[in-house]
Amino acid sequence: MKERESGILLHITSLPSPYGIGDLGPEAYKFVNFLTETDQGLWQILPLNPTDPALGNSPYSSYSAFAGNPILISPDLLVEEGLLLKSEVEDHPSFPKEKVDYEAVTEYKRKILHLTYERSKSRIGKEDKFEKFCTENSFWLEDYVLFVALKEQFKGVVWGQWPEDLRDRREDAIKEWKTRLADRIRREKFFQYLFFKQWFSLKNYCRSKDIRIIGDLPIYVSYDSADVWANPQLFKLNEEKKPAFVAGVPPDYFSETGQLWGNPVYRWDVLRETRYAWWIKRIGHNLKFFDQIRLDHFRGFVAYWEVPATEKTAVKGQWIEVSVKDFFSTLSRHFVNLPIIAEDLGVITPEVIEIMELFGFPGMKVLVFAFGEDLPTSVHAPHNHVKNCVVYTGTHDNNTARGWFQNESTPEDRERFCKYIGREVSEEEVHWEFVRLALMSVAKIAIIPLQDILGLGEEARMNLPATSRGNWMWRFLPEQLTPAIKEKLLEMTRIYGRAQHSEGVKGK
Repeated sequence: MKERESGILLHITSLPSPYGIGDLGPEAYKFVNFLTETDQGLWQILPLNPTDPALGNSPYSSYSAFAGNPILISPDLLVEEGLLLKSEVEDHPSFPKEKVDYEAVTEYKRKILHLTYERSKSRIGKEDKFEKFCTENSFWLEDYVLFVALKEQFKGVVWGQWPEDLRDRREDAIKEWKTRLADRIRREKFFQYLFFKQWFSLKNYCRSKDIRIIGDLPIYVSYDSADVWANPQLFKLNEEKKPAFVAGVPPDYFSETGQLWGNPVYRWDVLRETRYAWWIKRIGHNLKFFDQIRLDHFRGFVAYWEVPATEKTAVKGQWIEVSVKDFFSTLSRHFVNLPIIAEDLGVITPEVIEIMELFGFPGMKVLVFAFGEDLPTSVHAPHNHVKNCVVYTGTHDNNTARGWFQNESTPEDRERFCKYIGREVSEEEVHWEFVRLALMSVAKIAIIPLQDILGLGEEARMNLPATSRGNWMWRFLPEQLTPAIKEKLLEMTRIYGRAQHSEGVKGK
């Protein structure tokens, strides 16, 4: 790892493609080339797990913490492999170019993936690579594919409402349904095989270009997931296998009633007895996918807010401490130089800071948070940054830099910003000032959302927390990455000593 690095935050779904959603195909490789051409060393993405329109298409709400999202499989690569005909993918619906229509995309991808499976199923059983994939991933794959098949069988009903023998995973019932749904199960395994094959091909291409990938790992998993169904003993569930307690955050300045997330909370006492076996598998799985992991809601690994599942708000919860030193010490023994970025935004206690310092985990600084009344002392202001941190202009949960300047900042915020950079700045150019502040920071890593490289406004925001509609949809167009933008980003990256593929400041 270099002393100073920079990269871009862009989820796979936001890439261009003719099929309604970004995927693991040609445009992903072109984006890696763009990173190389602009001397970036990092590509940060959001979770790659399956999404569902019923869950708002959020990559943070999934049926699995291990599986890949089949709608990210590239039709073009299936054609290259001879699994589809070019004519079969050319005849696709007309999709919007700048937004993802998840329902239309899911319907289309399901159709062509089913066609791929039907055409391939007679020979996949004879393929050593497919069988090897199934064997190597059996620890999560077997539960996941059966879960998906049963969800389909029971018309999407939550697993806690399945027939009792399946809900409780009685051996005879599991055996019977595996036989009954054998073809459906094999099909889902095949989809995962295709996803993994395409992902690791892209990851290897990144490696060949010296691009490292930062992935995102949510602390919690969804209740309606293969993870909770297969491992109910690890979660605080009642006798009917429904959550007894759920996760959230307490009331604060932003919300009088706190936030009720609804995810089941872990039984950390049970996890400790197993020496965190499930977490070791999860981290190990993610470290095959990514070079570095951003741990979402890092605060919850030190102490988490637990609310009885019967409550309608997060007010009547309590803090529960976690054996955090034992947990991260155990992980550190399994994984060399545990490459974790701690998402330490919000109210952070001295205990959280102590753990981050003890294990050397860098935290996050977000520039759009820096220009309030507390500017002189704000940890997000560049003059207060430390080397061991990751600076962002904003994250997937924030407005864009331009959107913040136009719509969220107060006149006083804007005045403080302009005084900080030493000049008046227009809405059209404010994004480059944010990029400059990030790249010139002492922070070891600087990550810029692509929206801020392109100077886009609020319309390009990825997610508005606490809302369930209209999120995760933004996509960029290939023509937006102009030569002028490339040149400016390259110049700044070199001037501020973050060039990954060349040394020093070079003239034109």
